[in-house]
Amino acid sequence: MSSAVDLRRTRASTPNPVASARVSRKNRAGDSYDNIEPLLAELARTSETDPRRIALRAEAIGRCLPLAEHIARRFAGRGEGFDDLLQIARLGLLHAVDRFDPAYGATFLSFAVPTIMGEVRRYFRDCAWAVRVPRRVKEIQQLLGPATEALTQRLGRQPRAREIAAELGIELEEVTQALVARNAYRTTTIDVVTDNENGTVATSLLDLLGAEEPEYSLVEDCIAVQPLIAALSARERHVLILRFFEFQTQVQIAGQFGISQMQVSRILSKTLNTLREQALRD
Repeated sequence: MSSAVDLRRTRASTPNPVASARVSRKNRAGDSYDNIEPLLAELARTSETDPRRIALRAEAIGRCLPLAEHIARRFAGRGEGFDDLLQIARLGLLHAVDRFDPAYGATFLSFAVPTIMGEVRRYFRDCAWAVRVPRRVKEIQQLLGPATEALTQRLGRQPRAREIAAELGIELEEVTQALVARNAYRTTTIDVVTDNENGTVATSLLDLLGAEEPEYSLVEDCIAVQPLIAALSARERHVLILRFFEFQTQVQIAGQFGISQMQVSRILSKTLNTLREQALRD
């Protein structure tokens, strides 16, 4: 009996490795950017030449990486890949760590969050557009979402452009331009395959487009020949117009000029050969 009691006491006093691991993880989870101000204060006191500065900075950044990931996830689902957003958020975190001044007495979180979010918003404003858009339009476009949500809750319906302009205190034309600019934020290639509702083979927009217009080549020929026709004599140009634009016969043309049909045929043949040679040469 005594041996059994001693055994139980021994087991109770021996640390449980699973429980110890749980406690360790819990402690590590609590040791985050919430209490990072002392570390940043020590980093601020460390000179640029101090070899400890690199390690302190790396530790501060490492402890704050979850904050950058959290902010990046807030901006996910807006047309940009999460990996890109995470990279931009981490860049903002670097700026926050390097610029934070503990002497002001504010918490690091109150400084880092707007710094990181500002970096991500600048990325959306300056780098995420598929088509070049004026900066003013980009800035207004970023305000449309919050203003639309606030007006929708207040009015119980989707707001009109004029109401959004009044809410933001800007001109209606600027709101209209920003609304139109949304279409330029993300483009889709015409060869992207989309699923069909009827269950048939998936097709792309390119497959649904019409064939190339054969008359395009005639337009190019007209543009090429136009200056050559303008350089002809008045008589040659008039004969061409009567024959190919007014569709008169050679006999009718001959009657207008008081010449024979054979002479009209020679004029047309000579003029057309000259135009053909010049066009092919050019």
